[in-house]
Amino acid sequence: MEKIIQITAGRGPAECTWVVAQVLKKVLEEAQEQQLETVLLQREAGQQNGTVETASIAVKGEYADQFIKSWIGTIQWIGQSQFRKMHKRKNWFIGVFEIEPQKNGAVSENDIQYQAMRSSGAGGQHVNKVSSAIRATHIPTGIAVVSMDSRSQHQNKKLATERLLKKLEDETLQQLKNQVSKQWGNQLNIERGNSVRVFTGSDFKKNKVEKSYKGTRQKLKQDLRNENN
Repeated sequence: MEKIIQITAGRGPAECTWVVAQVLKKVLEEAQEQQLETVLLQREAGQQNGTVETASIAVKGEYADQFIKSWIGTIQWIGQSQFRKMHKRKNWFIGVFEIEPQKNGAVSENDIQYQAMRSSGAGGQHVNKVSSAIRATHIPTGIAVVSMDSRSQHQNKKLATERLLKKLEDETLQQLKNQVSKQWGNQLNIERGNSVRVFTGSDFKKNKVEKSYKGTRQKLKQDLRNENN
């Protein structure tokens, strides 16, 4: 299972970009502790050293879904501004959002077309007369690569296939990065309050979010009394 999240400061000030950088570290550390694989897909540095405007991470593993859900929402940091020492504000908010991954099926052998061609460049009579080079083309996308490393056509075919698969993987990653860069709506939708996680101080220690159900219980009791009357 693979899940993708975006950590963003929204339109927040430098303090929020510092919080993004800290949360990014926490997410990667926690994922490693839970033996989940992570890939940093995109990272936009903030204006101040050590800060991050926005970052996106792919998380893979059996329990990736539960892990991601524990981070989705508003993250709050309570602390003194690192950049404006006299600033009175103590509460800073950033957002963590899930991004829908692109659906790309596995590459089928039937989607790859191979074409033998003559190698070019130095190599003597053998390269000029024997069609040992191989061009591999992914038919659905038109992406193509050429291998002429070996005199063996079989070896060149193998190398061309490996390169084509790598190029397709890179193309998918680039498309995903482009998709993430378009998620500007996320930058504007950070809700203050109802934080899923709260951190405090310059050492960024996690605070437990205590949720009180007293009001909910009282409302249920009142509704029950109204029904009985």
